[in-house]
Amino acid sequence: MITELIPMILSLAKIEAEILDLPPKRTNNALETGQLDFDIVSPSWFVKQDLGPLFVKSTPIIKIIEYVVTLPENVIQYNDINQIKGKHIGTVRGYLYHDDKDFIRADFTSEQELVKALDKHRVDAIIAGNYPVLYWSTQLGIPVALAAVHSDGDLVFRLRKEHVNLLPAINQAIATLKANGKIDEIVKKYTQTLAS
Repeated sequence: MITELIPMILSLAKIEAEILDLPPKRTNNALETGQLDFDIVSPSWFVKQDLGPLFVKSTPIIKIIEYVVTLPENVIQYNDINQIKGKHIGTVRGYLYHDDKDFIRADFTSEQELVKALDKHRVDAIIAGNYPVLYWSTQLGIPVALAAVHSDGDLVFRLRKEHVNLLPAINQAIATLKANGKIDEIVKKYTQTLAS
């Protein structure tokens, strides 16, 4: 979903960019060193929602809720966020989790692999965003249950501070795509896939 939105936002903002699909850890390193100029994140993934001194953020693009996700028969064991403490929890390698000191990370390469890991009982619970986990659950035919909310926020552009001059154009593009319904249209396209 976000891979469709980024080019639309950049095009409307008249910003030329090469969009790279890097693993999360490489993305974070490249941003820190200035090899990348931006990525898409939710401040809710960061400790105290702090993106750090090197970055500025755009206005919100879409709302994203991250859940503790498990198989339907185990949902009662994870209805409270404190139930993940000290347990092995499936995570995506390189992703940021504001509280990963509270649980033991079991890293996998993607949300798709997290859903497969649940199905194969490699972990009892994972942390994943509502849209990607439900998409992969549907695609793989593996039923999952959304338990406790892990983080609740909005996706934004995290832009290196030296490019702060681009923020007004990015924010205007986001506002335009919200106003003309394009963002809702793309979200619906993915959520309708989930409902069918």
